[in-house]
Amino acid sequence: MCTSIVEIAPASGMARGGEGDWFALTHSVVAYDHARHALLEDAITLDFVNHALPPGARAAVELTLEAAKALHEALARAIAAAVAEEAQRGPGREEPPLGTPLGTPLATPLATPLGAPTAGLASRLAA
Repeated sequence: MCTSIVEIAPASGMARGGEGDWFALTHSVVAYDHARHALLEDAITLDFVNHALPPGARAAVELTLEAAKALHEALARAIAAAVAEEAQRGPGREEPPLGTPLGTPLATPLATPLGAPTAGLASRLAA
C-alpha cells in the first residue's frame, strides 16, 4: 500500500552521487513508502538532490523504521552539540539561507574587505 508520506526540505551542502562526483544540494526528501532496493516492504527513504542538475545528481538511502529512529536521535544529539559549539564562538558567523548554492556570497559581507585598512587607519594614513 502506498503511504504518500513525503516531506521535502530545502538543503545546503554537498552530496556524493553514484558516479562518485560531488554536487551541491538544493533539497532533501524524506519519505515512508515501498522500498526500491532494500529488502524491506516499506522503508524510510532519504533523497538528497539538486533540482537544477540531471536526475542522476542524487544520493539516496533506504532505512528500516528502527534505523531511521536511531538516526533521528543521533542527529538531534549532534545538532544540539553543534548549536552549543556555535554559541560559544559568538556572533559574526553567518550561514547562508537553506537551499543557497555553496560558494554564493553572503547577504551581509564583511564591512571591511580582509586586508583593507579600516576607516580610522585610512584617515590617519591620509593625514
